[in-house]
Amino acid sequence: MATLELLSEHACFGGMQGFYQHNSSVIGLPMRFSVFLPPQARQAKVPFLLYLAGLTCTEETFAIKAGAQRVAVELGLALIAPDSSPRGAGIAGEADSWDFGVGASFYLDAAEAPWSRHYRMESYLTAELIPLVAQVLAVDRQRMGIFGHSMGGHGALTLALRHPGLFKSVSAFSPICAPTQCPWGQKAFTGYLGAEAGRWAAHDASALMGQCSAAPYPEGILIDQGLADKFLSTQLHPHLFEAACAKAGQALTLRRHAGYDHSYYFISTFIADHLAHHAAILG
Repeated sequence: MATLELLSEHACFGGMQGFYQHNSSVIGLPMRFSVFLPPQARQAKVPFLLYLAGLTCTEETFAIKAGAQRVAVELGLALIAPDSSPRGAGIAGEADSWDFGVGASFYLDAAEAPWSRHYRMESYLTAELIPLVAQVLAVDRQRMGIFGHSMGGHGALTLALRHPGLFKSVSAFSPICAPTQCPWGQKAFTGYLGAEAGRWAAHDASALMGQCSAAPYPEGILIDQGLADKFLSTQLHPHLFEAACAKAGQALTLRRHAGYDHSYYFISTFIADHLAHHAAILG
């Protein structure tokens, strides 16, 4: 059985919020993640959601700021949130930029040295972390959804489209919907994947959806976007994903909210809707 180190745990709304560390064979470094288990998990395995955080965040950000635990208890959902990148890789310059390197993995497997040795977040999540938590915690791997915010929203959409058999439901807050067409994505993809832009489309949610001949998530995708988000026009481009979904016949609920920005104040306002979206699909 895989070994987890419990760093701390905290009773919360009748459930338990825990923080863990383990030695990742995929990443080649220690990795941290958080888990919220509702009280229902004491009786049977429960459905769970994988949450991917945005730039600069850690495994603690969602658990502390989103206010999701109370709703997760009501719905009987477990919540898993990994760190947003490897840490301690010792790569020169990895902490020089807030939008590349540490805290900015973009949830893909890097193809370019020196990043390709440790920055393998897609394989880590899909081939190591999910099997690990399903092995050692009371969660049902057959009832799993994915969601995230900003860079993590990009990760949720792209991983859901790249691994449709793995995830049963998907949603996002303020996702980077077309990273090949925004500065954040272009910087990250150049560094991680190389300057050949032909590699990039495989990690662009709008491009991936544009390749679909049928709806990969027939029960629908939910996205919430604040209209006071300072990154909306330059980095996020939800209209491009909206157009790709329309072309593919993919049901999409894209809600645009006046006055809301890119922060966790926005996420906490609509977190209950996202958990309810997933719970309705996962059962």
